[in-house]
This record gives sequence, C-alpha cells and structure tokens, in this order.
Amino acid sequence: MTELLLDSSLLQQLNDVDTQLLLYLNDFRHVVADYFMWIYTKVPTWIPMYAALIFMLWRNLPLKKLLIALLCVGVVILLCDQVCSHLIRPWVQRLRPANLENPISPMVDIVNGYRGGRYSFPSAHAANSFGLAFYLAFLMRHKLLTFTLMLWAIINCYSRIYLGVHYPGDLLVGFLIGLVAAAIGYYAFCRLAGKGSVGRYVKAVQVPICTWLVTVLAILTYSVIMSFV
Repeated sequence: MTELLLDSSLLQQLNDVDTQLLLYLNDFRHVVADYFMWIYTKVPTWIPMYAALIFMLWRNLPLKKLLIALLCVGVVILLCDQVCSHLIRPWVQRLRPANLENPISPMVDIVNGYRGGRYSFPSAHAANSFGLAFYLAFLMRHKLLTFTLMLWAIINCYSRIYLGVHYPGDLLVGFLIGLVAAAIGYYAFCRLAGKGSVGRYVKAVQVPICTWLVTVLAILTYSVIMSFV
C-alpha cells in the first residue's frame, strides 16, 4: 500500500510539472505564430518534402533496396501509429490539455477552435516525425540532412504544444517511441537489404533540405501576410 501511494504521489508530481511546463510554453502567443503553427502541423504541408526524400532515396539506392527502404519506412510509421493511438492511449486515457473535460482547458490557448481528439498520451505526431527522422538519419548518415530532419521534428512537436493539444510529456514519450520504431525499421532494412547505410557520399541530399527550407519560408511568408489582412 505504501509503495502504491508513493507511485501515485510521484505520478502526480510528474503530471504537475508537465502541466506547468505546458502552460508556460503554450503562453507564448503571436498572430504570425498562430498561422505558422497551424499550417506547419498539418501532414499535407509536408507532401513536397516527403516526395523529395523519396527522390533522394531513389538517387542513392537500386530499385530493390529502394523498395525495401520504403517498406521499412511504412513499418516505422505503422509501429508509431499503432503503439501511440491504439495501444497506449486507450489504456492511459490522458485527456488532451484543450479538451473541454480537462480542468486546465480554460487556461490553454488554442487556434481556430481546434482541440484535437480525446486523448493525448503519447503523441503520434512526435512518434511519426522522430521515427522518420531517426530512420533516415541511420540510413543516410548525413549530418546536414539529420540536422534538418531533427529540426523539422522539433518544430512539429512544439506546434502541438502551441496548439494546446499535447503536453511536453506526451511528446517526450512519442520521441522515445519514434526512436525505438526507427531502430527496428533500420534493423529490418539491414537484414533485408544487406547494407547498413547508403554510404559516405549521398546524392541529391540538397533536394529534401531545400524543400524543407522553401516550405518553411513559404509558411512564414503566408503567415506574415495573413497577420496584416
């Protein structure tokens, strides 16, 4: 009984810290950021970058290994989505910060009335983003590409706090799930393709990097313009 009380007390303390950190980070507001984060967090926004990443893989891998690499990407995303949305969330049942049933919801700033789904722990956005980022980091072994993908994932995670739909703890656990899923996907690639990484010289790596940069600049430009409309 004492151990259960200690565990409950520790969980409550962690939840309190998580909540205070959420409210602190969520409090930084600007009309430009409202537009920027709203667009940045949308999956369709990154279709051009996903296409650029596939193009990069196509330039560096023969067809068989390309198909295996893409299959393993699918495994990573599937693992992240299933573990987050269908395994842990229904068990933990942690309400999203902005959910109207959550007592802290009046203190959480949201954008365009968006409150997300019902449960938030862990973050599938964080798991998917970091799962893809780590998998490609393991596969390509290119520093600038890795930095770009990690920055993309970090901003994507912060957008979830800004929109009030995830606690920092949701994102941290999502990050860990993404890392584990990426390691599994990379291991599967090595077993099936018989090669650990693309190699020292990566072709067309500038394509996804520039696509990310152009996309961010386009979102920022649009956000600034809309803030004056």
